[in-house]
Amino acid sequence: MSDAIRIGTSGWTYPTWRGAFYPPKLPHRLELDHIGRLFNSVEINATFYRLQSPDTFRRWHAETPEGFLFAVKGSRYITHRKQLGDVAEALANFLASGLLLLGGKLGPFLWQLPERTRFDRDRLARFLDRLPGDMEEAARIARGCTAIVEGRSWTEPVAQGLLRHALEVRHPSFQDPAFFELLRERGVALVSSDAPGWERMDRLTADFAYGRLHGAEELYASGYGEDALDGWAERIRDWRAEGAQRVFVYFDNDARVRAPFDALSLASRFSSGKAPDEPPRPARAAPAAGERAGAPHG
Repeated sequence: MSDAIRIGTSGWTYPTWRGAFYPPKLPHRLELDHIGRLFNSVEINATFYRLQSPDTFRRWHAETPEGFLFAVKGSRYITHRKQLGDVAEALANFLASGLLLLGGKLGPFLWQLPERTRFDRDRLARFLDRLPGDMEEAARIARGCTAIVEGRSWTEPVAQGLLRHALEVRHPSFQDPAFFELLRERGVALVSSDAPGWERMDRLTADFAYGRLHGAEELYASGYGEDALDGWAERIRDWRAEGAQRVFVYFDNDARVRAPFDALSLASRFSSGKAPDEPPRPARAAPAAGERAGAPHG
């Protein structure tokens, strides 16, 4: 699969995947290594829930192959608690938490807004203008970190390059031409977010495209059939034809172990060689109590 098309899962540390997707008795410390052997990218969810440490990012970098990319989900303290306002210190702390140590494996940032957040052009524009455009700028912002990350921060770039940002919104007020124009002006991708009951906004607003698949029929739980995956493969080709230099697609329907299998199936549609052998898909068992429940996963 071309490096221009990145397909993976949203997170990788899920107990229900052990023995169903991950080989039986695979040590937990080798799960990311396993992901790196099957996919060319993964979306980090843990950064949404709490600040990580430089040692964690160093380990993630070391456990994945050359050319692998991580999408990094922005802190919910910024998007949900602060609701994009007065975020200078929070953004500095987030950038100083060690993510610069991903170096050349640092892919796009995902900023997910809660369903209650309405479109406010001025507020959103101020936030987007704060986001770093490259590694050097990210390091400069990170140096404004506070005592919260004292003793466990990293504020130096270890690679050069531009940074990408994608925005996932859910409130219908964002169906506004002014919103789409703002994203185009700032070069921010609008996430094409697929889930039952959500109105999908699908516009190419940057030089890359970003898709998140949360479940075809049941949020976080149901899988995608062959026809649906064929449709997503066609949408990826359309994004590329429309000018997207890169496409990132992540499956978030993890609760019943659908995400990794759906990601493998979609990726195989762009593979020139033999697709990786898939272990048997699990039965559609109901998720265990509290299995999703906002638990921080890698």
